[in-house]
Amino acid sequence: MKKILITGAGSYVGESVRKYMMDYGGYQIDAVDTMGDAWKKADYSQYDVVYHVAGIAHVNADPKMEALYYKVNRDLTIEVARHAKAAGVKQFIFMSSQIVFHESQSLKTEVLTSSTPENPNGFYGDSKLQAENGIKPLADENFKVCILRPCMIYGPNAKGNFPRLAKLATMVPVFPEWHNYRSMLYIDNLAEFVRQCVDQELEGTFYPQNRELADTVEIIRYFAKAADHKVWITRLLNPFVWLGSFVLQPINKMFATYYYDPEMSSYGFDYQLVSFEESLMRVAESINQ
Repeated sequence: MKKILITGAGSYVGESVRKYMMDYGGYQIDAVDTMGDAWKKADYSQYDVVYHVAGIAHVNADPKMEALYYKVNRDLTIEVARHAKAAGVKQFIFMSSQIVFHESQSLKTEVLTSSTPENPNGFYGDSKLQAENGIKPLADENFKVCILRPCMIYGPNAKGNFPRLAKLATMVPVFPEWHNYRSMLYIDNLAEFVRQCVDQELEGTFYPQNRELADTVEIIRYFAKAADHKVWITRLLNPFVWLGSFVLQPINKMFATYYYDPEMSSYGFDYQLVSFEESLMRVAESINQ
């Protein structure tokens, strides 16, 4: 039985992965809070794996938050990893982000490949990348470092841009027909990926995503229909999307084509267990409950 400690108690990702793996069976999983010094008092020597999910999410670009981002996303990550290694933990799994490459700032199509260089254009992405660079040197034959760079994570009761988009679909009478492609990752697919990382004792950098790419227009169409809400999707609004992209960053985040090359996310084991359509149905059901 693998023993796992999740650093970042109460987080959506941490709790979802914990529940998924506990339901699967064969794991002992505990979680510890990282807000204070409680994480330092835990007995790491009893665990095989530390799954580090603690961090400040990409929700606030206020320059006043910059120092805190580095303190939590970078410094805490490195400190926890060193603590885990010193205690004899065999594997450290770190939740990084796709944004270590950069964040879309235009409607230009971008496909991330294995040769795309990291070039974060904000302190969220930079703090995650610096954390990665800080923990990689700790890796050796007795301490495996596994870095996950997921794209947008979503699921029932999740927070962030996806539930806002789902809600928007039930409110607007009209929406632009500006089709795009985005990498996304359903929470259960992430949980299965983490389970595989633990079982196979993986090390290195990984890019999990759903099997299918997402399209903002089709997401709007799905949730509008699920809510029995009529929305007119028309290309007549597309010029406003194009013009707005030069002055409103949220438009680029909503409509840009920005995704991982699917080959980057194929690892010889099946973790993409939930289809995109099935995941949308589960989210819609959670909203309507």
